[in-house]
Amino acid sequence: MKKIFIITTLSMLIFSCGKKEDNTNIDALVESKNVINIKAKRDLLQADISKLDAALATLDTKKAEEALVSVLTLKDTIFNHYLEVQGNVDTKQNILIQPEMPGNLVALNVKAGQRVSKGQVLARTDDGGMGQQLASIENQYNLAKTTFERQKNLWDQKIGSEIQFLQAQTQMVGLQKSVLQMKAQLAKTLITAPFNGVIDEVFVERGQIVAPSAQGLMRIVNLSNMYITTEVPETYIGKLKVGSTVNVSLASLGKNYLGRVRQVGSNINPSNRSFGIEVSVPNPQNLLRPNQVAKLQIIDYTKKNAIVVPTNVILSNGDGTKYVYVAENSNGKTAISKKVAITTGQSSGNVTEILSGLKVKDVIVTEGLNTIAEGTKLNF
Repeated sequence: MKKIFIITTLSMLIFSCGKKEDNTNIDALVESKNVINIKAKRDLLQADISKLDAALATLDTKKAEEALVSVLTLKDTIFNHYLEVQGNVDTKQNILIQPEMPGNLVALNVKAGQRVSKGQVLARTDDGGMGQQLASIENQYNLAKTTFERQKNLWDQKIGSEIQFLQAQTQMVGLQKSVLQMKAQLAKTLITAPFNGVIDEVFVERGQIVAPSAQGLMRIVNLSNMYITTEVPETYIGKLKVGSTVNVSLASLGKNYLGRVRQVGSNINPSNRSFGIEVSVPNPQNLLRPNQVAKLQIIDYTKKNAIVVPTNVILSNGDGTKYVYVAENSNGKTAISKKVAITTGQSSGNVTEILSGLKVKDVIVTEGLNTIAEGTKLNF
């Protein structure tokens, strides 16, 4: 640095002393329009500049061999490798409500967004006079029942004929079945909720003639029993089990959930050599919706006391050997770089497992890798 300062000082003195003269000479040369003399002066100046550059390069060698870097001290940690796949949110309780009995919709008891309970009457269609028929048959049944009971009392006392007793019994039983059948038919006019949930959409109005259709009357959804379906390669068939932990990320919500594998498929799809799984996921805030896209991270490999490094610090030689730069002989703020060959394991996210070559408390270079080589003095 002292030599650089001397050269710089001399250059400034020469420049200040000769500035006026140089400017005069150059101006005179330009005004003379003598091409030969102008080129000669230019070559002379370029030669001086080259000498100064060479001197600076020689004196600044020490600076070129130093580099400002960032480092990381290694420690053991738990390393998890994830299988990342995409899946769709779904629920088995997401259906269209259909009428069992076609006819005029005489009652509509719910609207979109309303919560309903299992068995609650949602709507009712016209019974077409079945209510009156049921009342008539019930009266006939009551009479037949009374007749049978009296006939039975007489038969128990050995009064009357067996035929009369059997006829009364048969008539009563037949009318009883008719009452039950008519009640079953009448119940089909009532449209009830098959499970607890929310009415998502209503497609009809009261007074409309309805019948089973592709659209249905309304959609009911239960968001409390959500799961995610996806397919994974068959190579993971021995690694995934019911109960395996799954990290679920939904970009549309900006939220992460912890799910568990609840079902593993038993069939391999021959077209893509994969099998299906279902992952149950909690939905405490009812933010999940059917058909949302989710990203799944399924843990398929775990190692305790592992050494991991950022994947971007791993470099390769021409023969494919992988290495990192280690800061050796560190005194706290400076060290010397050393190239260390390593053997890598699996990568997950932005880190890679190191199987050999590094140990706990080794200090590796993480930033400034393109400015160093073996033996470079490191500043950090």
